[in-house]
Amino acid sequence: MTATHLKFLNKDKSLFFSVLRTRIEDHFAENGFSKAGGSPILYKSLFMLGLYLIPYALLLTNWFSATGMMALFAIMGLGIAGVGMSVMHDANHGSFSAHSWVNGCFSSSLYLLGGNVYNWKIQHNTLHHTYTNIDQLDSDITGKPFLRLSVEQPLQKMHRYQHLYAFLLYGLMTFSFLLKDIKQVRDFNQKARQRLTRPFPLPEVLILTFSKLLYLVFICLLPLLVTDLSVWQWALGFLAMNFVAGLVLSTIFQLAHVVEDIMPPVLNVDGNIENAWAIHQLESTANFSGSRLVSWFIGGLNYQIEHHLFPSISHIHYPAIAPIVRATALEYGLPYHQKASLGQAVRSHIEQLKKLGRPIASR
Repeated sequence: MTATHLKFLNKDKSLFFSVLRTRIEDHFAENGFSKAGGSPILYKSLFMLGLYLIPYALLLTNWFSATGMMALFAIMGLGIAGVGMSVMHDANHGSFSAHSWVNGCFSSSLYLLGGNVYNWKIQHNTLHHTYTNIDQLDSDITGKPFLRLSVEQPLQKMHRYQHLYAFLLYGLMTFSFLLKDIKQVRDFNQKARQRLTRPFPLPEVLILTFSKLLYLVFICLLPLLVTDLSVWQWALGFLAMNFVAGLVLSTIFQLAHVVEDIMPPVLNVDGNIENAWAIHQLESTANFSGSRLVSWFIGGLNYQIEHHLFPSISHIHYPAIAPIVRATALEYGLPYHQKASLGQAVRSHIEQLKKLGRPIASR
């Protein structure tokens, strides 16, 4: 994507999104619900933070064998995924609470994971949610040299086998938090000159630097100082923690946008999208059905269509509004992509990786 300021051309003559927004507003008004998460998301956040911090505290007691400590690191990985999907995600979208200061507090949980709030809001809220599945703008599919996740990306010989090694690479996702945020200060400042994002102000650069140093003390220095772990044992634990977290997070994210039937964006000669934004979200996003437990743990991210259309509504409400979104989309002859189960979504993702790894998926 080379346009200096990509635009969505308003082709929604059906007024689909206008009608849908009215119906969603009526749903909340008639039931007297707040769009925020309320007490359900607060209780969940305490559980997810505990899943991360309690094993960390137990690790620092030095009561466990090296094997036991590796297990604690792995559980922390599940906690990282849980905090990422169910706590900081809603908070950074402003849907955790009706109070901005509460959202600010829980969005800061991202610092505990080694990430950066300002960077996340640019990368995820601005770029991913606006330019979903658009190469060079959506970092969920861009900047992965060993993976081809879009037909716009060049096809390499190794991509023929990407469906075999992709999940190993997914496990490396959270390792990039430490360095990617720093690199993206430059990248986002360049995009700011293209009027695609906001520039990184100096105070935020200082916060990024200081928070990274504190994270290294928290996750590296303290465990090495107060436990009997050797540097190599700690490194294996750190690897296990991040591999579990990265595998869960990356897989869930990719099931939303890199599956069969998802349509690549159609750009005109000026590099703009021949669609309205809301219709683009329907065409580039997919749901999958799952157990209540799975949906609860992954922060309702199996309802990605609802999340992309209404990111300011907490995921707590997605199961209730999904039938409204689906019925309205079908009423207007628009797609509503949904896989029948988590397993089917994973299989569809693997099939899509195969297609993208072969010339038939190239333009």
